Amino acid sequence: MNEAMIRADVERLCAFEGRLAGTDSERRASSDLARGLAAAGRRARVESTYVQPQWAIVHLLHCAMAAIGSMIAGALAPVGFALVLVAATSAYLDLSARHYLLRRVLFRRASQNVHTLPQGKSEKPVVILCANVDAARTGAAYNRLPAALRNWAAKRFPIVTSPTRIWFWSIALLLPPLGARMAGLEPTWLAALQLPQTLILIGACFLLGEIALSPASPGADANASGTAAALAALRRVDADPPRHLRVEVVLAGAGETTMQGMRAFVRRHRGELDRARTWFISFESVGRGDPRYLRSQGLAVSMPMDPELAGLCEALAEAGGTDHAIEPWRDGGVSAACVARAYGYRALPITCREPGRAVPEHDHTPRDVPESLDPAAIERAGILAEGVIRLLDRELGRSQATRRADGPQAAAA
Repeated sequence: MNEAMIRADVERLCAFEGRLAGTDSERRASSDLARGLAAAGRRARVESTYVQPQWAIVHLLHCAMAAIGSMIAGALAPVGFALVLVAATSAYLDLSARHYLLRRVLFRRASQNVHTLPQGKSEKPVVILCANVDAARTGAAYNRLPAALRNWAAKRFPIVTSPTRIWFWSIALLLPPLGARMAGLEPTWLAALQLPQTLILIGACFLLGEIALSPASPGADANASGTAAALAALRRVDADPPRHLRVEVVLAGAGETTMQGMRAFVRRHRGELDRARTWFISFESVGRGDPRYLRSQGLAVSMPMDPELAGLCEALAEAGGTDHAIEPWRDGGVSAACVARAYGYRALPITCREPGRAVPEHDHTPRDVPESLDPAAIERAGILAEGVIRLLDRELGRSQATRRADGPQAAAA
């Protein structure tokens, strides 16, 4: 029954074809999800927000600016250094979801976030389940050969990397040789130090431009599966509500643009969401394989996720009782939980992976259709989140009982 409902959730969301961030299709999908939550007995609110969804063009401009700065540095060292410095700064702030510089010059589009939070501050601590609603763009950078190279690299290199990290650090590593030129050094080997990064950035410009012109994928795994997992976990929790905390859900728009929808939600509600009493659990690409909880994540640099929530996942893994592995994971991507973490909240992303794969099969391709997913994998991700919520509720209950017991003793003393 649960798997049938999960498959229905995925197919219902994928029926909104071309639901790229900031499109009418994405907004209609969000409204449909709000109606579904209301039918399930939840009071859903739809919040409009504005986003700049042209992420591929934004990063194409970052790469182009840095490549031009590198090429003109021999003749105009201060100008070249300034261009690369601006590109590196803007790219880092953009990828970390903190501030937008270059992105602000592009046009805005309307998007929507759907959530079940009541107005005002909550008396109880709250766990927020979250996922993004929109679909990803396709592109040559996501085809079988690049995916195979990423899977191969993940097995053989100890560091976490991603295409985004490669071009970002190519920009950053241009700064030392250009700084040397600024200081008046002109050895011939400086040009050799700049050449690899410059070639990488030129190649990245072509790939990003092709992505910007590519259509949307069906978006079943990325990220209709995450939305279905959040709804499945919410149904399981609502069947037996925890005693000491509330569980709410946020289904954000514009996730494929550095999670702009989730960023807008966190910035809008951070005044009412106490960082000491709020936890975020997000679901990203959970359509195939076994559950993985992310210990660190980030597009530019790795950001540690909440150790308490990771510890609860580890406790569930050690307790066993399932026929599948629950393992820690690290990647160079971004998630709704990663954005919440960047703003100081305790957060943990959950994903699923098949053995030996760093990149989900059919990720960002036209083959990412509902028929390619395993509803049991989505359910396993929801069960993991439910288990974390149950353990967290138990710990909160113990903490409250301890405070009540210590109260009379302190008064007597």
